[in-house]
Amino acid sequence: MKQLRKLVALITICCIMSTSVGMVQAAGATKFMDVKAHWAEKTINQLVEQGLLDGFPDGTFRPDETVTADQFIKILLLSFSQLYPNGERNWKASFLQQVSSVNQSVLKQDFRDFSFKPSTVGYWAKPYIDLAGGLNLISKNQFPDYKANLKREDVAEILYYTVKETEYLEDEKYSVSLASQFGDFQSATSRQQKFVSEVYAKGIMEGYPNGYFGVGRYVTRAEALRILERLMDKNMRISTSGLKNENVRVVPTKDGSYKKLIFPDQKMLQTYDIMEDAGKLRGTNYDLEETTLRLFKDSDAKNTALNGTTDAARFSNEVSLWLEPQFRTYGVTIKVEDGVLARNMESIRKFTDFIFGYNADTFYQEFVRVCDKIAKKETVENKTLQIGDYSVEINVMPYGQPVIFSFSRK
Repeated sequence: MKQLRKLVALITICCIMSTSVGMVQAAGATKFMDVKAHWAEKTINQLVEQGLLDGFPDGTFRPDETVTADQFIKILLLSFSQLYPNGERNWKASFLQQVSSVNQSVLKQDFRDFSFKPSTVGYWAKPYIDLAGGLNLISKNQFPDYKANLKREDVAEILYYTVKETEYLEDEKYSVSLASQFGDFQSATSRQQKFVSEVYAKGIMEGYPNGYFGVGRYVTRAEALRILERLMDKNMRISTSGLKNENVRVVPTKDGSYKKLIFPDQKMLQTYDIMEDAGKLRGTNYDLEETTLRLFKDSDAKNTALNGTTDAARFSNEVSLWLEPQFRTYGVTIKVEDGVLARNMESIRKFTDFIFGYNADTFYQEFVRVCDKIAKKETVENKTLQIGDYSVEINVMPYGQPVIFSFSRK
């Protein structure tokens, strides 16, 4: 009898182990019944393994149904996280390094309790939508109904703000020149064109064989996954043909992110680097935003300008060194006040010496002469003169402040 009980127990244990192993194998090979032989089957299965996707209760994924805003936002956010063997999920280190310091604080403070899981009370997608809004990946009222189906321009908009936060924006003029080849490009609004151009130039979204981007066309769940796959893996992005230009630089923007700019020639590109070095001559009393370098009297003046809420505070710098790539123009703007020229002379000279070369002293003599006359409250007429290869325009604002020296090569 004892031997019989032992035999039954052994059989029971073996059955349990067999069932458990079968469940593990089934879990490891989980596939939705309706993705077999689908063009996105591999992508879907890979993202399932990463724990990014949910199917429907009937065991289907429905890859050809239209993706909704809430579904897309959820997968987008989860794509920046990783799943650990114990079932916990956390942000990828690369994501935390990419986002701005402001958004790092948002994640660590405002959303420190974010669970990566849908809400079990109320609307399931609320945690994801709140976080995406907090990170400025979407605007609070971007979609009246987040259960709405997404069109291609809607997806492009979300991606635009995502790459702005996690990478950098392409040169807008360059991007538009690429995307304008689409037959339906003009059917998009100017705002939508900006989004479409960016994601196309990045190689994240592509057009259709008929030469159209697909403005107004709904995005399927499978297409959304392929798009997000390209967003996360740059090696999978589409190579876009168009303007070939090596005169590029990624520059900081005023909102703390970055964008790519294309300069018209090597001279202006090199001048940008010289301008950045000119700022460093002032220690930390400078700020570089896109192609404008602002120089401040001291750290207090800099803090006032960067954190000020009025235009007077915002533009309280002493000197600006700037470039206008689109118009091939360089410039210096100065407020002539006590000590301004002395404090900023080295930076101004570094910038203008490189631009004018052998004719740098000629420019500087005229520059100092104009500043001296204004300091003495003498009248200075606006004028244009030729210095070397450059046409130099001198414009004095009302009451002598500020003075703008702009120069372009003729």
